[in-house]
Amino acid sequence: MTRIDFRFGRLPALAAALLAAAALPALAQDAPAPAPVMDKGDVAWMMTSSLLVLFMALPGLALFYGGLVRAKNILSILMQTAMIASVMMVVWIVYGYSFSFGGSENAFFGGFGKLFLSGVTVESMSATFTQGVVIPEYLFITFQMTFAAITPALIIGAFAERVKFSAVIAFAVLWATFVYFPVAHMVWDANGYLFKMGAIDFAGGTVVHINAGIAALVGCLMIGPRKGYGRDMMAPHSLPLTLIGASILWVGWFGFNVGSNLESNAGATLAMINTFVATAGAMVAWAVIETAHRGKASVLGGASGMIAGLVAITPACGTIGPVGAIVLGALASLVCYFFVAVVKIKLKYDDSLDVFGIHGVGGIVGALGTAIFSAAAFGGIKGADYSIAGQFMIQLSAVLITVVWCAIASAVLFKLVDLVIGLRVKPDVETQGLDLPTHGEVAYHS
Repeated sequence: MTRIDFRFGRLPALAAALLAAAALPALAQDAPAPAPVMDKGDVAWMMTSSLLVLFMALPGLALFYGGLVRAKNILSILMQTAMIASVMMVVWIVYGYSFSFGGSENAFFGGFGKLFLSGVTVESMSATFTQGVVIPEYLFITFQMTFAAITPALIIGAFAERVKFSAVIAFAVLWATFVYFPVAHMVWDANGYLFKMGAIDFAGGTVVHINAGIAALVGCLMIGPRKGYGRDMMAPHSLPLTLIGASILWVGWFGFNVGSNLESNAGATLAMINTFVATAGAMVAWAVIETAHRGKASVLGGASGMIAGLVAITPACGTIGPVGAIVLGALASLVCYFFVAVVKIKLKYDDSLDVFGIHGVGGIVGALGTAIFSAAAFGGIKGADYSIAGQFMIQLSAVLITVVWCAIASAVLFKLVDLVIGLRVKPDVETQGLDLPTHGEVAYHS
């Protein structure tokens, strides 16, 4: 009797539990979506990545280019690099971020919605590649700002030692406005034309390297060769500075590539190991190729191979495997070496610091190679439904669109700057070197 009473005594509670369970679906429909998650580890890594990309520009790129020019022009190239980076940071805040990621549904233009960072607060969040995981929008703005700061600075190596300081800065601002920001929107914004097409550009093969390389080629062709090119000795004045700069670029590139994952997770580790081994493979390959061709492996060649590998792995680092990364780096060295050591000499264009030969050509090799090495058959992360041929055509389309738009726009902008300011310094200034006439200083005192 006691046992029966006990069971009957639980009936009201059991009934209430059954009713509550029946109501769960309805309650679930009314429940608010879970709040987006901001992970402190992601935030810390992205802050570090932003600093690493700045480290690429200053001092990395500045020293890399500074060592490659003649001693009488080192201050000019250092100042151009630093000033471009600084000006672009201001431009990015005023309108660059809006033009690239302003929320417009236009496939080619980010819009005016975030001019002067309108509407952005410390509570604003930006999406990552994981549903429901976010980072502060100010952090995303800062990270992308470092890309915008270094990309125009890459271009100046193609016409180093012969262009006015004011013309360099003016061109950098115009080029970023009409070339970099639209391409960044097309590739990296969810509404962008190339993004919707399905182009893979993890960290900037088209946006940064092909863009800068094509602009560099157009610039060196329109401005013409340095005075005495092909006759006078124009060897780099400090290969130690060049190798130090290249090494800094390699370290900083982990912010560039791994940071583009936007999160500190397993995907970031793939980008990290690929950035290590593709660069190593490219440097080894360049040394082997140069030894076979010229009989010696040079320091300049080692630095060039290092950068070629970094450029090539940039679009592919999040989707290919480490073995594929080594092969891609080696292929990039082979093709870039051919353009630097054979094509440029044969065609006699003065791409002073091989911006097109390494960034432009290496970027194209990397963008197209991404389609191949992303497949699971070659160690990539793409599964059975992935089509190498289909993706290759998408990558090729993205490359061609970037090349055509950048070439036409860059030619127009170079001409405009030449008409308004004048691109080239006077012959006597070029002979003396740009440092003293332009900046009133010399790097080395005898």
